[in-house]
Amino acid sequence: MSKIKAIFMDYTGTMVQEDEPYTRELLGYFVKHSDLKDPQEILKVVWGQVKEIEAKSYGDQFIKNDERAKQILEYCQEHYGLNGDLAYMLEVWRNIWIKAPLYDDVKPFFEKSGLPIYVLSNDDLSYLQESMRLKDLHPAGIISAELARACKPHPAIFEKAMEVAGIAPEEVIHIGDSMVSDVEPAKALGIKPIYLSRSREVSVDGVRVIRSLQEL
Repeated sequence: MSKIKAIFMDYTGTMVQEDEPYTRELLGYFVKHSDLKDPQEILKVVWGQVKEIEAKSYGDQFIKNDERAKQILEYCQEHYGLNGDLAYMLEVWRNIWIKAPLYDDVKPFFEKSGLPIYVLSNDDLSYLQESMRLKDLHPAGIISAELARACKPHPAIFEKAMEVAGIAPEEVIHIGDSMVSDVEPAKALGIKPIYLSRSREVSVDGVRVIRSLQEL
């Protein structure tokens, strides 16, 4: 059995919280300035567009965070009557990428880990670097979608991470909170996935499930 030499870790939902002040601020703005009045419905529409656009953002067709967010807001303008200050909404969205707070178990995990940790994210490198600086975290590397010219769950971002870390699939584990974006693509490449399910207890065949990073 190969020795584990590194850890890959998802960013949004794994390291940083999704239900946080800037997200709530953006949802509140949607409620006031669009036909969408239910925050859960807003999240469904927005995340549906996020995944659709990310799936198309690959290679020569790759687009960065700001352009993806702008396309989503324009879609909501056209289909859901969203109006108001586009620049303001984009700025709040940038704050989500940069300033979303860490879960309580993340910093202790970084401090106690005896292995190098690489952050994998669909967000842009500049936003991730600023987030790490503000949070005083020091990953061994940051593998952003723009570096790989692909968004998770595309295998290219995991392959780029292994290239940067200089390791083989059997020498790394990947920790993430999404079956689709983290567990399944990692497993398909021979990387051992760890499924982080903070909110509820679940069981996944052939996959280790944890409720907190402290378990590792």
